[in-house]
Amino acid sequence: MATRKKVSRKKKTTVKRKTKKKVARKVAKKKAKKKAKKKVKKKAKKKVKKKAKKKAKKKVKKKAKKKAKKKAKKKVKKKAKKKAKKKAGK
Repeated sequence: MATRKKVSRKKKTTVKRKTKKKVARKVAKKKAKKKAKKKVKKKAKKKVKKKAKKKAKKKVKKKAKKKAKKKAKKKVKKKAKKKAKKKAGK
């Protein structure tokens, strides 16, 4: 038990010193964060614009693919109908 007390006492002295450093670090971090946030916001806006463009392109591609698929299906159906008619005629 006695050893534990000693350890805690030692920690306390270092904690005081550490807290000062920590506080200074926190303040510095906060300032840095504010600056970073401003930068990030600018970058984010650019990214959003880029993403929006990409998404729009993807949507157009998807729609085009769907249309192409539908057309292909229709063609297949037409061919099938013709074949069926021929068979029926025979």
